[in-house]
Amino acid sequence: MTNKVLVLGASGATGKHVVTCLLKHDLKVVTIVRESSTLAPIYEHNDNYDEVRAQIDTLDIEVLAKLISQCNTVICCLGHNLSIQGIYGKPRKLVVNALMKVTSAISKLEKKAKTKVILMNTTGVRNRDIDEAPPLSQNLVIGLLRCTLPPQVDNELAADHLRVNIGQNHPYIEWVSVRPDALIDEQAVSQYDITASPTRNAIFDAAQTSRINVAKFMCELTLDERLWRKWEGQMPVIYNREL
Repeated sequence: MTNKVLVLGASGATGKHVVTCLLKHDLKVVTIVRESSTLAPIYEHNDNYDEVRAQIDTLDIEVLAKLISQCNTVICCLGHNLSIQGIYGKPRKLVVNALMKVTSAISKLEKKAKTKVILMNTTGVRNRDIDEAPPLSQNLVIGLLRCTLPPQVDNELAADHLRVNIGQNHPYIEWVSVRPDALIDEQAVSQYDITASPTRNAIFDAAQTSRINVAKFMCELTLDERLWRKWEGQMPVIYNREL
């Protein structure tokens, strides 16, 4: 099967970098975007780009399964807009609901080869599969955010869906959840470090992670089988390298 990738959240700040990176590596890309977020003006002349204009939360699961049947990998860069409506409006569980729909669609297909699922998450979410011990100050603030900011809960539920519901031995799905720290915009890929767990306080000592570096790492996970096997079933953290 042709190496083809489905990208969710492709019109977002990181998602656009992901699409560009995949296309530069001559991979076929299909995106699901709202009519108002179409990327066609940017990529319409690239034969490897295809676009479905729909909302993932209302997209029929049979249609989604048909799209995924053509793909080896699903990359999810969905997130909440930094506005009152984006943070407190519906859907409050945008990411986890989309992820659950994706994994249900993959399971329905029962493909012989496992489908890779790559989720963009955050260092504010712990990997409870390993012995991570965030600083007390971080835990206190995260606890407050959990009560006041729906996106925090959404991110935690999305990670837990992969860890608990999909797990390490799913017959049709394998996954990686990528955790950047404080996201920034940069125009070019720079050096970055990947660690199994955060090495900084995500609240009071956050490091910078450029969106284009996150996109590069997720593309490498798609392309490099050795890298994929290294991080499969884990939640690697990505930091810009301090020079």
